[in-house]
Amino acid sequence: MATIDLETEAGRKEALRRMLTIRWFDETAGERFADGEIPGFVHLYIGEEAVGVGACAALEDDDYITSTHRGHGHCIAKGLDPKFMMAELYGKRDGYCNGKGGSMHIADVDAGMLGANGIVGAGPPLGTGAALTIEQKGEDRVALSFLGDGAVAQGQVHSAVNLAATWNLPVIFLVENNHYGEGTPVEEQHNVENLSATAGAYNVPGITVDGMDVTAVNEAVIEARQRARSGDGPTFIEAETYRFHGHFEGDEELYREDDEVERWKARDPIDAFSERLMDRGELTEEEFEELQAEAEATIEEALEYAQSAEEPAPDEAYDDMFGAEVPEITSFAQQLRADGSGRTNGGER
Repeated sequence: MATIDLETEAGRKEALRRMLTIRWFDETAGERFADGEIPGFVHLYIGEEAVGVGACAALEDDDYITSTHRGHGHCIAKGLDPKFMMAELYGKRDGYCNGKGGSMHIADVDAGMLGANGIVGAGPPLGTGAALTIEQKGEDRVALSFLGDGAVAQGQVHSAVNLAATWNLPVIFLVENNHYGEGTPVEEQHNVENLSATAGAYNVPGITVDGMDVTAVNEAVIEARQRARSGDGPTFIEAETYRFHGHFEGDEELYREDDEVERWKARDPIDAFSERLMDRGELTEEEFEELQAEAEATIEEALEYAQSAEEPAPDEAYDDMFGAEVPEITSFAQQLRADGSGRTNGGER
């Protein structure tokens, strides 16, 4: 479901369809949140669709991703069902996390989506852990961690990149640089022009791409995946993008000027990509309208499903918190001592 070939006309149309589906999902979520139907907070992905779709189109279905608090687009790009996503936003039993996670904590391990996360920078350690699992099991897959520009200042992110680089783990770190960490401009948070330059500290490739261009993101992630699967370790990608809405719905956005937002909206990734396909003779106005209508219908169906889904019973609040049994756990350090594959006192692994 995730993988599509943007080298083909059908693949490019599918990428456009996915971007439109993400746009309509988040437009609808924003409206319903404003109406008081959706509890908690929502952080919309509108404007950044090319990053999620371009990246996930380069992955195989069994690859892992970790997400952020702004994860609706990642979920749809990875192939999650908007019905169960919307049900999760509504706190319903049929949601991906039985209504307990809400917007910021959607996860579907079976689909390789290891979870959105409300903690800034929490995804990369999970991605590195997933990559270590892949290596230990000898599997042919990779992990990709989405993170924001603000997360690049988090210590746990650098720990994750350092470990992945030192152990040559098959993981990709993809920074969605939307130029603001909440309300702080990126240049006031970091002392480098390009966040990809931080990769040099760990001797891994760091590249910056146009995050408003779905094909540019796709090509970068394809190359990074090939590198990871060849045993050459992680890649650090920075995708320059922009969120058209505030940090969260209700954000007064006092930290940026309207003309700046309009300049970025003029580069809307959906408009730009659809116009490119039309210029190439691969898409007509009528076909574009059909894709829009399909996306709207998909999200309308998801909304109706979520609104009519059952509420969880109060006594279900503590379900899924603990397993029926606690298995015997062998630590990684114990394994190393047992098989003599390394030292655990700070020496070589």
